[in-house]
Amino acid sequence: MIRSLLYIWVLILFILALGSCSKASEDMLMTVQQCDTSGMKYSADVLPIITTNCYSCHANGIVNGDVSLDGYANLKTQADNGNLAGVITHTGGYPPMPDNGGKLSDCEINKIKAWIKGGAKED
Repeated sequence: MIRSLLYIWVLILFILALGSCSKASEDMLMTVQQCDTSGMKYSADVLPIITTNCYSCHANGIVNGDVSLDGYANLKTQADNGNLAGVITHTGGYPPMPDNGGKLSDCEINKIKAWIKGGAKED
């Protein structure tokens, strides 16, 4: 009897473990593995992320929180003083950005951090 119950529990645990290995989990793992952060370029890699996620509040004459990200020089200032990395990683002491409550994807954050680590060059 105890042996039968043990087999049933093992079977149930096996079925539950199989259920947790879904296509969504596989897709998420593949996305993380495919985030290439080597050779990040301002124009090709960083600017599209900033334009999509930040410009609605920090560009085109809109200067929320005394921060404008219009143009390379403004973004470089935020990168150099640590504010850019602080706000996008939601580090304590920095206002979490984007302000809409969302967070950039890990890949987007890693791309920006790699660009900063590489000297935040305008290329």
